[in-house]
Amino acid sequence: MNARLPAALHRELQADAGLSLQDYDVLVRLTDTAEGRMRVSDLARALQWERSRLSHHVTRMASRGLVEREECSDDGRGAFIVLTPAGRAAIEQAAPAHVGTVRRLVFDSLSEEELDSLAAITDKVLTQLERDATP
Repeated sequence: MNARLPAALHRELQADAGLSLQDYDVLVRLTDTAEGRMRVSDLARALQWERSRLSHHVTRMASRGLVEREECSDDGRGAFIVLTPAGRAAIEQAAPAHVGTVRRLVFDSLSEEELDSLAAITDKVLTQLERDATP
C-alpha cells in the first residue's frame, strides 16, 4: 500500500491535471497560507523534504509557471516560494478530482467502524513518530 497508493494518486493527478503528487503537495502547502507564500526552509520542513530536493522541485515548477522564487527583503539569505496565478488555477482545477480519487481509493470501501479504527491506528503511529522525533 505504501508504494501502490501514492503511485495511483500520482497517475490520476498526472492524467487529470498534468501535476505530479509532489507538485500537488507543494501547491497545497502554499494555498494553505493567507499570502500564498512560504519561506523555503518552512516549506521544506512542512513537506519533510531536504532543502536540496525542494530547491530542485521548485525550479521545475517555476519553469512551468506554477510558483516563483522571491528573495526575502528582510533577510538576504532567505527566500520565499510564491504561488502564481497559474499555480492557484492548477490546484483549483486538480483538487476536486484528486479528492474524489482519494475518497474512492481509500475511504469508500471502509465502514464507519473501519474508519474509526483507521483513525485510531493513524493517531497512535503519528504519536509514536512524534515521540521518536523529539530529542
